[in-house]
Amino acid sequence: MFSNIGIPGLILIVVIFALIILFMVSFILFIRRLLINSTQKNKNQIALNEKLDFIIEKMN
Repeated sequence: MFSNIGIPGLILIVVIFALIILFMVSFILFIRRLLINSTQKNKNQIALNEKLDFIIEKMN
């Protein structure tokens, strides 16, 4: 299959596959970090709302 590609062609194929794998791993890690940050922001928002509700109750 690769007999008539030569060494430069093989190096190019390896580099292309490495870049594709790097893109996929980076994209997966980006989505993972996005989901983690979203969850953390949601938890912080809930805690802030609870504190504000407590302050409003104390004022009334």
